[in-house]
Amino acid sequence: MTSMTHDGPQITGGVDTHGVTHHAAVIDSVGRHLADREFPARISGYRELLDWMRSHGTLTAVGVEGTGAYGAELARVLTAAGVSVVEVDRPDRKTRRLQDKSDPIDAYAAATAVLSGRATGTPKSRDGVVEAVRVLRIARRSAVKTRTQAMNQIRGLLVSAPAVLREQVTALDRTALIHTLTRLRPGDDLTRPLAATRAALRRLARRHQTIDTEIAELDAEIAPLLQQTAPALLELFGVGPETAGQLLASAGDNPERMRSEGAFAHLAGVAPIPASSGRTHRHRLNRGGDRAANNALHTIVLVRMRYDERTRTYVTRRTKEGLPKKDIMRCLKRFVAREIYHALTHTPTKGISQNNLTPAA
Repeated sequence: MTSMTHDGPQITGGVDTHGVTHHAAVIDSVGRHLADREFPARISGYRELLDWMRSHGTLTAVGVEGTGAYGAELARVLTAAGVSVVEVDRPDRKTRRLQDKSDPIDAYAAATAVLSGRATGTPKSRDGVVEAVRVLRIARRSAVKTRTQAMNQIRGLLVSAPAVLREQVTALDRTALIHTLTRLRPGDDLTRPLAATRAALRRLARRHQTIDTEIAELDAEIAPLLQQTAPALLELFGVGPETAGQLLASAGDNPERMRSEGAFAHLAGVAPIPASSGRTHRHRLNRGGDRAANNALHTIVLVRMRYDERTRTYVTRRTKEGLPKKDIMRCLKRFVAREIYHALTHTPTKGISQNNLTPAA
């Protein structure tokens, strides 16, 4: 696809994305509506959309709703053509109730948000190894959930199972339990509760084994991708493959889109928010941001609080100063976010120093 430019007035584009069609609109440099049109949501439609926008003038930027969903491929096509793509958030519910709602209105609103400067976010590129890690982790996460569900169902069945069966497996750990249940022989007469229970437990145990194998295969596929993409991240104390994968997925293939480590802290929901009132001066925990990334930081902090001596010393000192545990963890999560940001955006030649694992104050 060519990326030729056109002489003419500077214009800004906006796109309201959907599963089957995308609605595009263009405005001039002072926000006047020029034209809007609907295009099919496929490769030929994306190219036609770009050519149509450029036919109205010099395209400076395009605001796209849903760059992580329906607009992901459109954003990739526009970026590959040299167009500046800006991520536009959907208006909140109150704004949508007060204003009219249609595809053309939403497309013009996206363009206006870019022109006015309200929308400035750079979308994730979703075209590298991190995107591969993200999609593989989706399969792994659902497999882990299914395995947990199978185990819970096994435990539930055993609670009400006939005593002759329950007593047979009472003292077994999980591995031995699953192995034993897969070898049960229910017989052909499933009209008896004991036989039916054995059949159900055997099926659930075999499902558990199958999913175990699937998770192990996914771990083997994800591990080299993590090592290739962010070796410095894996060297940080308390960061394992699961937390590293989540933090990479939250940052995206282009972490440089985050302007500073403070921006990453906001993304992960660990930037302190002022909560002062009257003579009380304090900050509270940030409840916004990417909750999955926040959970990954929370896990890292828990590991450090238990196993890292410097972190434990810090917690003891801050506790004596009267700081509540949740505020201590907020401080630690904010510090870990700083480390994570530098590991994601820099490629150090040496390992991370163990002297920089906890905040100094």
